[in-house]
Amino acid sequence: MSRVITLREALGEAMSEEMRRDKSVFLMGEEVAEYNGAYKVSKGMLDEFGPKRVIDTPIAELGFAGIGVGAAMNGLRPIVEFMTWNFAVLAFDQIVNNAAKTLSQSAGDFSCPIVFRGPSGSAGQLAQQHSQTFESWLANCPGLKVISCVDPADAKGLLKSAIRDNDPVCVMESESLYGLKGEVPTDDYTVPIGKAAIRREGTDVTLVSYNKMMEVTKSAAEELAKEGISAEVIDLRTIRPLDYDTIIQSVKKTNRLVVIDESWPFAGVSSEVAYSVQRMAFDYLDAPVIRVNAEDTSLPYAKPLVDAWLPSVAKVVKAVKEVAYRPA
Repeated sequence: MSRVITLREALGEAMSEEMRRDKSVFLMGEEVAEYNGAYKVSKGMLDEFGPKRVIDTPIAELGFAGIGVGAAMNGLRPIVEFMTWNFAVLAFDQIVNNAAKTLSQSAGDFSCPIVFRGPSGSAGQLAQQHSQTFESWLANCPGLKVISCVDPADAKGLLKSAIRDNDPVCVMESESLYGLKGEVPTDDYTVPIGKAAIRREGTDVTLVSYNKMMEVTKSAAEELAKEGISAEVIDLRTIRPLDYDTIIQSVKKTNRLVVIDESWPFAGVSSEVAYSVQRMAFDYLDAPVIRVNAEDTSLPYAKPLVDAWLPSVAKVVKAVKEVAYRPA
């Protein structure tokens, strides 16, 4: 059985179900309790679980992230919500230097079962300091797992897996797609961390993306189909660990690859995917890999510039025609 709900509702269900299942799970962050969450993801949770398990924090990301790390090392399973990952830069010392390294520094004696979650990427005209993508930043650090998925059913299952995981997990959401609707199962389920999803089967080109760029990618695949180009669409869902096998097997079938990534082009997720394909499937490629990224500048404020800065359906279609040697 399933029903159609929004991404925010799916994420809220994941947290509530895990808090009912495990008394050691609790939520903390700015406006998560009295205000029902900055994006209403935690709506109703204060009423059900009370102020000891749904905790409003001061505007002090480094401080409450540190409290969460300490709680995780002492047997609890915190969920730390950042109003945006842009603000979490202040907490990177706790995430990167403490949470990620607890297991190795303690020679396996201490784990750090903590989830850091919140929206990543642009969300309209929020300008430079509120529109950055952090998947590649965090995935660069051994010891962290990184999830980036907006499909409601998968996002719910992945968040439940993250809460149950004994390692620190960073969950990257999308501020602009919290209202995205999809069918979500009614029964208890999880989605494995580290496994990509094939959203559309195809034979001519592989399109790889994640988070809200999946919506752009799926729309581009529909446009390409009208022109007789069959695109296979892969949703990474998890950035670290990355599902190399699904990507490679798809490229071996289609012989062409375009990677769509909202982050900047230098040293991003798209760079890792492109490098890995040329290393593991070079002989299968019939054209150079092309990446479609955000422009290599800070995000402008004006809406026409925002639209020009982001990857778009038109940019993806153009890239596919290049790798397919079709006239634009």
